[in-house]
Amino acid sequence: MLSVDDARASMFETIARIDGLIAGSQGFLRSFVGMPTTLVVLPEYFLTSFPLGESIEAWQAKACIEIGGPEYEKLGEVAQKHGIYLSGNAYELDPHFTNLYFQTSFIIDPCGDVVLRYRRLVSMFAPTPHDVLDQYLDAYGEDSLFPVAETDIGRLACVASEEILYPELTRAHALRGAEIICHSSSEVGSPQDTPKNIAKRARAYENGVYVVSANSAGINQIPFPAQSTNHHSQVVNYLGAILGEAGSGESMCGNGEVDLNALRRSRRKAGMTNCLARQRLELFSRVYTGDPVYPANSLAGVETVERSHFQGTLQHTIHDLAERGII
Repeated sequence: MLSVDDARASMFETIARIDGLIAGSQGFLRSFVGMPTTLVVLPEYFLTSFPLGESIEAWQAKACIEIGGPEYEKLGEVAQKHGIYLSGNAYELDPHFTNLYFQTSFIIDPCGDVVLRYRRLVSMFAPTPHDVLDQYLDAYGEDSLFPVAETDIGRLACVASEEILYPELTRAHALRGAEIICHSSSEVGSPQDTPKNIAKRARAYENGVYVVSANSAGINQIPFPAQSTNHHSQVVNYLGAILGEAGSGESMCGNGEVDLNALRRSRRKAGMTNCLARQRLELFSRVYTGDPVYPANSLAGVETVERSHFQGTLQHTIHDLAERGII
């Protein structure tokens, strides 16, 4: 395992490498497809891998970055240099929750400013705003849960990794106006249909959004085969069609054209395919506002968080659902 100093140095080396790869990809795509690259989505774990047994406290020290810290400054310089919107996902510290960290998806604009910060809401082994929901809302307000950025390339939002499997998360962003979902992911690669690949197309069609998904294309220095997370970086249009998809390894081939005018025309058609406009939310709200499933605020008042907490909470939830006859 890397030391704290080596881990920090590795992050800056990675950002410098990303800078070069974006420059080369922009140049090639401009000549190949004749259009500029305006949005780049980086995969989950692009700065670090994931925790391999480290405690919450140890991971904070080694792998988590500060809001407005030097890593964000360097990423802002990359976005500004290349005139792009840059989206990615990182482990982030929060001054309101000093004993926790959050997995954060971000969007940086061509001026180098962070214009969107979305904290992952569903996670198996890490804290989320849902675990401290009341405190989080007190600190940041309702709009922080499903933020959407109004930009000159469309209304952008983020979901992280396995969250693409939860229809409500993408739907909530779409109902707030999102047109393009930036999906930083790290997922198994397979020639078969994978759950996340199926979900990307479903989320795109049912919400009338583009999904721009970036997979990690391999993770080094971990105790399983490094190329297990290859393939499936892709752009999916609002009809659920894959416009471009990457194969094995680092790739720029998961690219495609986002046609906002076509998307907006489709959303305004009074037809059966307009799933977003045909939502009857009052019906669903009666179910969702009933007895909870996974409990909110499970970390409220907890000073020292152990990773075993998340597995234990899930086991308790499963037991409760069985008692209620749901599963």
